[in-house]
Amino acid sequence: MFVSGFTIAVLFSGWFFLTPSGNEYRYMLADSLITTQHREWAKYIIGEKALRERVAHYVNQFEQMGEERDTHTIPTDSEQGGTVDSEPDKLTTIEEVDGEGYHGFLLTVRDPKKVRLVVPNKRGRGEKVSSMVKRTGAIAGVNAGGFSDPNWRGNGFKPIGLVISNGKILYNGLGSKKSVQIVGIDKQGKMLAGKYSVDELMAMGIAEAVSFSPRIIVNGKGLIPNRSQGWGIAPRTVMGQREDGAILFLMIDGRQPGYSIGATLYDAQEILLEHGAVIAANLDGGSSTVLVDENGDIVNKPSSSSGERYLPTGFLVFEDPDAIEVPNIWEGLKPSEIDAGKW
Repeated sequence: MFVSGFTIAVLFSGWFFLTPSGNEYRYMLADSLITTQHREWAKYIIGEKALRERVAHYVNQFEQMGEERDTHTIPTDSEQGGTVDSEPDKLTTIEEVDGEGYHGFLLTVRDPKKVRLVVPNKRGRGEKVSSMVKRTGAIAGVNAGGFSDPNWRGNGFKPIGLVISNGKILYNGLGSKKSVQIVGIDKQGKMLAGKYSVDELMAMGIAEAVSFSPRIIVNGKGLIPNRSQGWGIAPRTVMGQREDGAILFLMIDGRQPGYSIGATLYDAQEILLEHGAVIAANLDGGSSTVLVDENGDIVNKPSSSSGERYLPTGFLVFEDPDAIEVPNIWEGLKPSEIDAGKW
């Protein structure tokens, strides 16, 4: 028995470290660890030097993926008679999506102007998306931008980059940076994603936005060439838009063997391309990934062991978004003054 086990271990090690297929699997496993609370474990698979190089490579790649200017257009209200879908009485639909090793949900929002970025209504910590939905009477909600998360125990109150709601900058953590990767919607309902300066965003009529990356679809084409370059397997939240204007929110569950392990960004890209997306970008995923329905119930299965997370931002859907007041809970605060780990 010992000899058999030793032989299997030797053969596996040889495949894992010395063959092209094993090497591909090894780096995908490392990428999956890099997106978890245990990033440092990846060094035991690919080495500490390779880990640093891998992270730097993806940061550079994500920056490049945000450079190409998006030229997609969506129909105006007059062109579509005030709607952008063949079912004018149904604002949202939710469908299940499945693939190799993953299960998730696709929320389609027929009218992009019905999406509003919502933030917590109290200072000091973030808010669960289910609480945001119940508090505001939204039809649906998903998690949005990233946040400072020291030791993966962050209070969800310190966003990363920009937070813009209803055309107003609620939070600016850019510091000396002149531009940043954003994901959002302008005042005409067109999705914006890519690298922009604040002045550019204001000139383009930005309405709702958070900072995150990478953009994975632009001008109708996918930017990730294959699954091995899809930043590992993990829970995902991705936002896209069809050419008819409808907004697509894709949530993939993960880190739950027997139910859903997770998906790569390439998987998410291909799902959204199949559903007609002409632009799409990654939002905060992992333990933050959540989809909430109009009853405030969580539709998916978040991977966090402590349940739904407290977050700084959520994209919510409303029948009348203009009636929603979004307070600026960061007004008067400097990013350097916010303790992201203090509850």
